[in-house]
Amino acid sequence: MKWHKTILSMIQQRQDKKVALAVDTSTNEAPVILINNIVKLFETVKPDTLLVQADFKIRDISPVKSETLTFYTHGKSSYTLVLEWAQEEKIDTLFYITDVTGFFSEEMETVDFELFWLVPGQFLPRVPFGKAIKVA
Repeated sequence: MKWHKTILSMIQQRQDKKVALAVDTSTNEAPVILINNIVKLFETVKPDTLLVQADFKIRDISPVKSETLTFYTHGKSSYTLVLEWAQEEKIDTLFYITDVTGFFSEEMETVDFELFWLVPGQFLPRVPFGKAIKVA
């Protein structure tokens, strides 16, 4: 559970920042218990975190609550809308729970906020920008 301490420390260090947690809801094969535990951690440590549920579109933006997650079966995800939303909302730090198999706009080469990809599973893919952290 080394990642757990890492994420906890990262959240605690950003208490005075505008933080969002995005969850890729494009598949119901996601490790739901793990994802709910991460959301509960944010809910407990930084309750003003915004929770963004998205797949190929943004489905919901609300205060962080673990029991509000809805997963789908189509498997299609795009990160572009969430990343653009985070820039428009002047988010300081975005944590994104995903397997990083979704679509990125080719025009988007970087973002002007801190971005951490929280990747469940054993495989840690390369990310185009930001930092990937394995959470398994």
